Amino acid sequence: MKKIAIALALCCIGSAQAALFEDDEARRAILDLRKKIEAQSEEIKKNSEDIKQFQSNLIEQQNLFESLRNEIQRVRGEKEELTQELRKQQAAAQALSQGVDERLKKFEPVKVKLDNQEFLADPAEIRFYEAALAAFRKGEFASASEGFIDFNKRYPTSGYAVISLFWLGNSQYANREYKEAIKNFNNLLNKDPEHARAPDAMLSVANCQLEMKDVKSARKTLEDLMKKYPQSESAAAAKERLSKLK
Repeated sequence: MKKIAIALALCCIGSAQAALFEDDEARRAILDLRKKIEAQSEEIKKNSEDIKQFQSNLIEQQNLFESLRNEIQRVRGEKEELTQELRKQQAAAQALSQGVDERLKKFEPVKVKLDNQEFLADPAEIRFYEAALAAFRKGEFASASEGFIDFNKRYPTSGYAVISLFWLGNSQYANREYKEAIKNFNNLLNKDPEHARAPDAMLSVANCQLEMKDVKSARKTLEDLMKKYPQSESAAAAKERLSKLK
């Protein structure tokens, strides 16, 4: 019995020790688990702070992006306004330039071809000459004569100068101002004896002389005309008139 009692006591002691060992293991396991949980909590907390910081940075970036987008829209708006203003200024400058060019063209010399001659003449010069010629063609010989005299005073070196003497002489002939007409026809012949109107001017001198009853001078003028311009129509007319003077 005693042995049995001792054996039972030993069993109880072993069981108690085993139970105590199991409690220590469980405690350590719990402590380890707690540490892991605390570590995970710290990690979660840290991650949460990182997330918050990231969110804060993201919001800041979004605000910056929105600010930049607004600034870009503002700059685009200003650029569009400046572009429109520039277009308006360019259109105004072009219109002004065109207007200046058109005004300048009114004063720029232009090429004129008259009686197989080419020369440059100012627009005002052309208008002046054509006004006098228009008066002659309308039979306003006194006005035409004044116009051509004034023209030659204003434009003595004009390409129209020689031909204007021809029309001036004809205007004076029509007004029976024969001496003045002869003077201007001779001026034409002296200035440009090869001019296309030179034979006609010489014939007109003879006509003036005939009107003045100066047959001798007229005959000489007609003979000189035939010698100097034998191929001209005026020479043929001079030959016919000479035949009638004999």
